[in-house]
Amino acid sequence: MLSTRSRIRRAAAPILVGAIAAGCLAAAPASALPIRTAIVDAPAGVVADGAALTLSPVGTYETGVFDESAAEIVAAYDGRLYVVNAQAGLVEVLDAKKPSKPKKVGEVQGDGIANSVAIRADGLGVVAIEDADDKTAPGRILFFDATGKKPRVLGSVEVGSLPDMVALSADGTLAVVANEGEPADDFSSDPEGSVAVIDLPATVSAATQGDVRIADFHEFEVGGSKTLPDDVRVFGPTPEADLPVSRNLEPEYVAIDGDAAYVALQEANAFAVVDLDTAAVEEILPLGFVDHSAAGHGIDASDRDPQGAPTFGIRTFAGLKGMYLPDGLVAYEAAGETYLVSANEGDAREWGDYVEPARVKDLGDDGLAPICGTSPAAALTGDADLGRLNVSTAMGLSQDGTCYEELYAFGSRSFSIWTTGGEQVFDSGEDFERLTHAAAPDSFNSNHSESNLEGRSDDKGPEPESLAIGDVDGRTYAFIGFERVGGVIVYDITDPAASTFVTYLNNRDFSVSVEDDGVETLSSAGDLGPEGLTFIPASASPTGEPMLAVANEVSGTTTLFAIDAIS
Repeated sequence: MLSTRSRIRRAAAPILVGAIAAGCLAAAPASALPIRTAIVDAPAGVVADGAALTLSPVGTYETGVFDESAAEIVAAYDGRLYVVNAQAGLVEVLDAKKPSKPKKVGEVQGDGIANSVAIRADGLGVVAIEDADDKTAPGRILFFDATGKKPRVLGSVEVGSLPDMVALSADGTLAVVANEGEPADDFSSDPEGSVAVIDLPATVSAATQGDVRIADFHEFEVGGSKTLPDDVRVFGPTPEADLPVSRNLEPEYVAIDGDAAYVALQEANAFAVVDLDTAAVEEILPLGFVDHSAAGHGIDASDRDPQGAPTFGIRTFAGLKGMYLPDGLVAYEAAGETYLVSANEGDAREWGDYVEPARVKDLGDDGLAPICGTSPAAALTGDADLGRLNVSTAMGLSQDGTCYEELYAFGSRSFSIWTTGGEQVFDSGEDFERLTHAAAPDSFNSNHSESNLEGRSDDKGPEPESLAIGDVDGRTYAFIGFERVGGVIVYDITDPAASTFVTYLNNRDFSVSVEDDGVETLSSAGDLGPEGLTFIPASASPTGEPMLAVANEVSGTTTLFAIDAIS
């Protein structure tokens, strides 16, 4: 929790600011854009008493593209950053040897939508490519050589539908791909979710189709050899009658440890354990639910509290639970044991005419079941309480389906640490909302495309999206990005069960609201919508000190942060 002695930082100047030339995408030609920096004058932040480190923004590369996923995932290799630009369907290569002035020096072009990138220690790069015309069609993994002055495409292989994330094993022998298998936008079809396991060549060269193995979920169907636990969320329409479990599960993110991969099944509120030797899903582990009536797990559930006006207020609510629904998932080792760290963003299924979320106050209307009169939440349907909060219509129904006994919100507004067996050993509880409010109270729970107060309180709060883990001076830290309000928060997770808050920094100027003020104000807004983070250890950093790179999908910026030790 936030210490009352923590220091609030709202006016600290960045350690170094550089004027960066704009990118040169067709949607925003460099000739039409000014010289820019995108590092704000006074990043908002909080530093815990006794913190061993802080973050400082050093330099930014800008595409000049607003809210089009022009900077999603970032990987680092040999003084360069490789940034997924989904808007342009490619990976941009940035020279970061001068961190204050990252500049574009090349690109890796794929035939489709780029979703993820990773690079092996010897320079073999892999990119997850979604079919540009039909996301339900098989996707591809593209291989490239990152060792030369210009990256060179080596070839590709076919994988499952909508490859959303690719990760490399520590020994570099395998690439593991989360094939999300989202349904068609009109829900006319729903491909299977799956996990591709690709045996990689020992040299910097492309794998072949024969090196691809697919781990599916067929054995978890009715009559299969494996049991699907009750708390794994399989729900919604089934446009194709066969394989309802396999088509419903949507792999999102991959964490690898040794011969096992742990794959986040976000909408299912679970993770799958994949045996990499056999390329088989061994088990699916549900994550359970957070009890928002418990002390330390409150939320600010309304953007209109207490009397039609947004006012900060963390409260617990009887009858309300939260589904973790993690996006980012990373494995690390502590005291000889492997743990999984999850960023519990939350996500709903909304395809075609099927819309899972509804506001609490709308339950009982338009064909939705009401809240059961015996539920403690029945008296909390006003806007100042739970009325504005979006909850799942697929969860909490009584056995006869006539009313909601409990309410389930999307995401837990926290990050968690789990054993590989699915036991939770730590959760940050209500820290995130309290800390972001302390840093920027007038912009608490702001949206990303526009600046506002409590714009996301009735939804998923700050939305922890993704994370990176790194070791600094013998301690292990988790760096977690907030998709909506923005910024990066840092926790010391050396002792998983006793993890502690360290620092939070948000390189954003809330006085600029790009959606309202126009795209010409984009550069002065700072970083909006952090999507992907990568930790750069001191041994690979151009400064000789550890750094953090963050790709921001809404502002289209990629920003480098110094990780500064506090003596």
